[in-house]
Amino acid sequence: MPAPTLPASPGASAAHRRTVRVTVVLLFAAWLVDYADRLVINLVLPSLGAEFDLDRTQQGLVVSAFFLAYALCQIPGGLLADRFGGRRVTLWALLTWSVFTALTGFAWSFAVLLALRFAFGAAEGIFPPAATKVLVERTRPEERMSANGTVMSSNALAAVITPLCVAPLVAVFGWRSAFWSTAALGVFALLAVRRWLPAPLPRTEDARDAAPGTARPALRAVLGKGVLWRFAFMMFGYNTIVWGLNTWVPSYLSEEHGVSLTSAGALIAVPALGAALATVLGGRLADRLGGHHRRIIVPGMAVAAVALLLMAGSPSVAGFVVFGTVAVFAASLAYMPIFAVPLAGLSPAYVGAGSAVVIFGGQVAGMIAPPVMGALADAFSFQVAFGFLVLGALIAAVMACLTPQDAAAFRAAAGEPATTPSPSTAKDPA
Repeated sequence: MPAPTLPASPGASAAHRRTVRVTVVLLFAAWLVDYADRLVINLVLPSLGAEFDLDRTQQGLVVSAFFLAYALCQIPGGLLADRFGGRRVTLWALLTWSVFTALTGFAWSFAVLLALRFAFGAAEGIFPPAATKVLVERTRPEERMSANGTVMSSNALAAVITPLCVAPLVAVFGWRSAFWSTAALGVFALLAVRRWLPAPLPRTEDARDAAPGTARPALRAVLGKGVLWRFAFMMFGYNTIVWGLNTWVPSYLSEEHGVSLTSAGALIAVPALGAALATVLGGRLADRLGGHHRRIIVPGMAVAAVALLLMAGSPSVAGFVVFGTVAVFAASLAYMPIFAVPLAGLSPAYVGAGSAVVIFGGQVAGMIAPPVMGALADAFSFQVAFGFLVLGALIAAVMACLTPQDAAAFRAAAGEPATTPSPSTAKDPA
């Protein structure tokens, strides 16, 4: 894969450009594997249901078990990253989640499957805040959202690649082979990050950055920042849409329209590609606007809500995919803007734990949406289940209006000191 093209800061040196570029490529690869590992379960749910005699509610619980642990480990993962460093925690996460991914391929019962998915979720749960810490330490504020947008587009790209690769693999070798294959990719990502991740940039860009030896913030200091929880609730709304669709679209296409797993994988790749493009675009817009996420999220979620209703009511596969693609693209524009203001406003000492609070909200949605939608599909229909996702768009849009729109307003709401640029970074020499 070619190295991503990133906007460079004015006066950035060649060494700085290389640090940003290599960091983005490595984090992109790690996130690609992370997301592929968790998407595999959605593609094999019909096979798991048949082998272990699971109804849709139980299948939803298999997905939910991952998100329960994933959500619970976000904040501890952020604290670990702030305490031990983003690189070290990222490596721990890559190793442990690859082990539990491989073990999932040996599951022999519903109970064992739940236990392994919970352990897998705990291992992956420490990764997002650690990866955020790694990126923040190796980028400047003015390029951060564009860099992070490129990194996080890996999630949507994984949603394109995973079904295209996993579906034929499962068809030939069975569902267990999918977990063993993605576990091997995790090992490769681990070795690449360990070998090539650059050292952090000099810590001079923000006067709020703690000097060596300064005590880390207490957990209550992070959790007590109520403004962070408003951003977490916004992420909850966004991820309700994402994980509701990721979990149930393959089963819907198979059960309601008789689409094979291989064909479903190709159809799923269409909205996923739109999501990848929207994630990058959302990051660029967030950098250009200096935050002001309401300008992106409110119209995006309005379009997503209408498209979700049209998708749910579409009688044809073509209409379902077209409206689903519009909904996913519009909703995915919100992903990076949700992070823009918190990452710009938080002092570096809070970045790991602070970003974990925001991510936590999204993972709670991943824990709740799959079993709720499974229960709605069992009790009523898939149409009702997909209609439920409009609630996520509404929550995200409302919270976008109830959160600070720039870094200065965020710092005031969070009780953070104002930024005082250091003389060495006020203007870089050309």
